[in-house]
Amino acid sequence: MAGQSKGDPLASPSELSAFLAGAERRAFKQAVFAVRNEEAALDIVQDAMLKLAEKYGDKPSSELPLLFQRILQNTIRDYYRRQKVRSLWGTLLGSLGAARDGDEDDFDPLETMRVEPRSENEQPPAEQLERKQLLEIIEYEVSRLPDRQREAFLMRYWEELDVADTAKLMGCSEGSVKTHCSRATHALAAALRKKGVTL
Repeated sequence: MAGQSKGDPLASPSELSAFLAGAERRAFKQAVFAVRNEEAALDIVQDAMLKLAEKYGDKPSSELPLLFQRILQNTIRDYYRRQKVRSLWGTLLGSLGAARDGDEDDFDPLETMRVEPRSENEQPPAEQLERKQLLEIIEYEVSRLPDRQREAFLMRYWEELDVADTAKLMGCSEGSVKTHCSRATHALAAALRKKGVTL
Protein backbone atom coordinates (compact mmCIF):
# COMPACT_ATOMS: atom_id res chain seq x y z
CA MET A 1 0.00 0.00 0.00
CA ALA A 2 1.20 3.51 -0.78
CA GLY A 3 2.36 5.63 2.12
CA GLN A 4 3.42 2.75 4.40
CA SER A 5 6.90 2.80 5.91
CA LYS A 6 8.97 -0.05 4.52
CA GLY A 7 10.83 -0.81 7.74
CA ASP A 8 8.17 -0.44 10.40
CA PRO A 9 5.26 -2.86 10.65
CA LEU A 10 1.82 -1.33 10.94
CA ALA A 11 0.27 -1.23 14.38
CA SER A 12 -2.18 -4.03 15.04
CA PRO A 13 -5.50 -3.23 16.77
CA SER A 14 -4.14 -4.69 19.99
CA GLU A 15 -0.96 -2.58 19.75
CA LEU A 16 -3.02 0.56 19.13
CA SER A 17 -5.21 -0.25 22.14
CA ALA A 18 -2.15 -0.92 24.30
CA PHE A 19 -0.56 2.37 23.23
CA LEU A 20 -3.72 4.35 24.01
CA ALA A 21 -4.13 2.63 27.38
CA GLY A 22 -0.56 3.52 28.29
CA ALA A 23 -0.77 7.08 27.01
CA GLU A 24 -4.16 8.00 28.45
CA ARG A 25 -3.11 8.84 32.00
CA ARG A 26 -0.12 10.96 30.96
CA ALA A 27 -2.20 12.73 28.33
CA PHE A 28 -4.92 13.45 30.89
CA LYS A 29 -2.42 15.07 33.27
CA GLN A 30 -1.01 17.10 30.41
CA ALA A 31 -4.48 18.28 29.40
CA VAL A 32 -5.43 19.14 33.00
CA PHE A 33 -2.31 21.26 33.36
CA ALA A 34 -3.17 23.00 30.08
CA VAL A 35 -6.88 23.73 30.61
CA ARG A 36 -7.22 23.49 34.43
CA ASN A 37 -10.53 21.64 34.16
CA GLU A 38 -10.72 17.86 34.67
CA GLU A 39 -13.95 17.37 32.74
CA ALA A 40 -12.69 19.36 29.77
CA ALA A 41 -9.33 17.57 29.95
CA LEU A 42 -11.06 14.18 29.82
CA ASP A 43 -13.05 15.28 26.76
CA ILE A 44 -9.86 16.51 25.10
CA VAL A 45 -8.01 13.24 25.71
CA GLN A 46 -10.92 11.11 24.52
CA ASP A 47 -11.27 13.25 21.42
CA ALA A 48 -7.54 12.98 20.69
CA MET A 49 -7.58 9.20 21.18
CA LEU A 50 -10.56 8.84 18.86
CA LYS A 51 -8.88 10.96 16.18
CA LEU A 52 -5.71 8.88 16.40
CA ALA A 53 -7.64 5.61 16.08
CA GLU A 54 -9.82 6.87 13.22
CA LYS A 55 -7.20 8.68 11.14
CA TYR A 56 -3.89 7.05 12.00
CA GLY A 57 -4.75 3.57 13.22
CA ASP A 58 -2.97 2.12 10.18
CA LYS A 59 0.38 3.78 10.95
CA PRO A 60 3.45 1.97 12.26
CA SER A 61 3.61 1.62 16.06
CA SER A 62 6.76 3.72 16.16
CA GLU A 63 4.89 6.74 14.75
CA LEU A 64 1.99 6.63 17.22
CA PRO A 65 3.59 8.62 20.12
CA LEU A 66 4.48 11.62 17.96
CA LEU A 67 1.17 11.54 16.08
CA PHE A 68 -0.80 11.33 19.31
CA GLN A 69 1.13 14.20 20.89
CA ARG A 70 0.49 16.38 17.83
CA ILE A 71 -3.22 15.54 17.88
CA LEU A 72 -3.42 16.20 21.63
CA GLN A 73 -1.77 19.62 21.31
CA ASN A 74 -4.05 20.55 18.41
CA THR A 75 -7.10 19.46 20.41
CA ILE A 76 -5.98 21.57 23.38
CA ARG A 77 -5.51 24.56 21.05
CA ASP A 78 -8.97 23.95 19.58
CA TYR A 79 -10.38 24.00 23.12
CA TYR A 80 -8.81 27.38 23.83
CA ARG A 81 -10.02 28.72 20.51
CA ARG A 82 -13.58 27.62 21.31
CA GLN A 83 -13.33 29.28 24.74
CA LYS A 84 -12.17 32.50 23.10
CA VAL A 85 -14.92 32.33 20.52
CA ARG A 86 -17.56 31.62 23.17
CA SER A 87 -16.38 34.66 25.08
CA LEU A 88 -16.65 36.67 21.87
CA TRP A 89 -20.12 35.25 21.11
CA GLY A 90 -21.26 36.10 24.62
CA THR A 91 -20.18 39.70 24.24
CA LEU A 92 -21.59 39.79 20.73
CA LEU A 93 -25.04 38.95 22.10
CA GLY A 94 -25.23 42.35 23.74
CA SER A 95 -24.38 43.96 20.42
CA LEU A 96 -26.99 41.85 18.65
CA GLY A 97 -29.48 43.23 21.12
CA ALA A 98 -28.73 46.67 19.72
CA ALA A 99 -29.37 45.51 16.17
CA ARG A 100 -32.85 46.65 15.15
CA ASP A 101 -34.55 47.26 11.85
CA GLY A 102 -33.66 50.70 10.56
CA ASP A 103 -30.13 50.78 11.99
CA GLU A 104 -27.33 52.02 9.79
CA ASP A 105 -26.48 49.46 7.13
CA ASP A 106 -22.78 49.64 7.92
CA PHE A 107 -23.23 49.11 11.67
CA ASP A 108 -20.38 46.82 12.79
CA PRO A 109 -20.62 45.69 16.45
CA LEU A 110 -17.03 44.43 16.45
CA GLU A 111 -15.77 47.99 16.13
CA THR A 112 -17.59 49.13 19.26
CA MET A 113 -17.56 46.16 21.58
CA ARG A 114 -14.89 45.05 23.98
CA VAL A 115 -14.40 41.39 24.84
CA GLU A 116 -13.78 40.65 28.49
CA PRO A 117 -12.44 37.10 28.68
CA ARG A 118 -14.17 35.07 31.36
CA SER A 119 -13.40 31.44 31.99
CA GLU A 120 -16.39 29.14 31.64
CA ASN A 121 -15.16 27.44 34.79
CA GLU A 122 -16.13 30.55 36.77
CA GLN A 123 -19.77 30.26 35.70
CA PRO A 124 -22.41 28.22 37.57
CA PRO A 125 -23.30 24.92 35.82
CA ALA A 126 -26.78 26.17 34.88
CA GLU A 127 -25.29 29.26 33.24
CA GLN A 128 -22.73 27.11 31.40
CA LEU A 129 -25.53 24.89 30.04
CA GLU A 130 -27.61 27.89 28.98
CA ARG A 131 -24.59 29.43 27.28
CA LYS A 132 -23.83 26.16 25.47
CA GLN A 133 -27.42 25.89 24.20
CA LEU A 134 -27.37 29.52 23.09
CA LEU A 135 -24.10 28.97 21.25
CA GLU A 136 -25.63 26.03 19.39
CA ILE A 137 -28.58 28.20 18.33
CA ILE A 138 -26.26 30.96 17.10
CA GLU A 139 -24.06 28.51 15.18
CA TYR A 140 -27.14 27.06 13.49
CA GLU A 141 -28.43 30.50 12.52
CA VAL A 142 -24.98 31.51 11.21
CA SER A 143 -25.02 28.42 8.96
CA ARG A 144 -28.30 29.69 7.42
CA LEU A 145 -26.99 33.14 6.48
CA PRO A 146 -26.46 33.95 2.77
CA ASP A 147 -22.96 32.96 1.66
CA ARG A 148 -21.43 36.44 1.50
CA GLN A 149 -22.94 37.51 4.81
CA ARG A 150 -21.73 34.34 6.50
CA GLU A 151 -18.28 34.70 4.95
CA ALA A 152 -17.88 38.30 6.13
CA PHE A 153 -19.37 37.58 9.54
CA LEU A 154 -17.09 34.59 10.23
CA MET A 155 -13.97 36.38 9.03
CA ARG A 156 -14.73 39.32 11.31
CA TYR A 157 -16.04 37.51 14.38
CA TRP A 158 -14.44 34.06 14.18
CA GLU A 159 -11.09 34.82 12.58
CA GLU A 160 -11.07 38.35 14.09
CA LEU A 161 -9.78 39.90 10.87
CA ASP A 162 -10.14 43.64 10.49
CA VAL A 163 -12.39 45.19 7.84
CA ALA A 164 -9.52 45.89 5.41
CA ASP A 165 -8.17 42.33 5.47
CA THR A 166 -11.67 40.87 5.19
CA ALA A 167 -12.35 43.07 2.16
CA LYS A 168 -9.13 41.90 0.47
CA LEU A 169 -9.94 38.24 1.04
CA MET A 170 -13.52 38.65 -0.15
CA GLY A 171 -12.54 40.78 -3.13
CA CYS A 172 -14.93 43.59 -2.25
CA SER A 173 -14.90 47.06 -0.68
CA GLU A 174 -14.64 47.73 3.04
CA GLY A 175 -18.12 49.26 2.86
CA SER A 176 -19.47 45.98 1.47
CA VAL A 177 -17.87 44.05 4.34
CA LYS A 178 -19.58 46.34 6.86
CA THR A 179 -22.89 45.96 5.03
CA HIS A 180 -22.61 42.17 4.97
CA CYS A 181 -21.72 42.10 8.69
CA SER A 182 -24.53 44.49 9.55
CA ARG A 183 -27.12 42.46 7.67
CA ALA A 184 -25.83 39.24 9.24
CA THR A 185 -26.06 40.83 12.68
CA HIS A 186 -29.64 41.99 12.04
CA ALA A 187 -30.61 38.55 10.73
CA LEU A 188 -29.11 36.80 13.76
CA ALA A 189 -30.75 39.20 16.18
CA ALA A 190 -34.14 38.70 14.51
CA ALA A 191 -33.72 34.89 14.47
CA LEU A 192 -32.82 34.83 18.16
CA ARG A 193 -35.82 37.02 19.05
CA LYS A 194 -38.12 34.63 17.14
CA LYS A 195 -36.77 31.78 19.26
CA GLY A 196 -37.57 33.74 22.39
CA VAL A 197 -33.96 34.53 23.22
CA THR A 198 -33.83 37.81 25.09
CA LEU A 199 -30.67 39.84 24.58
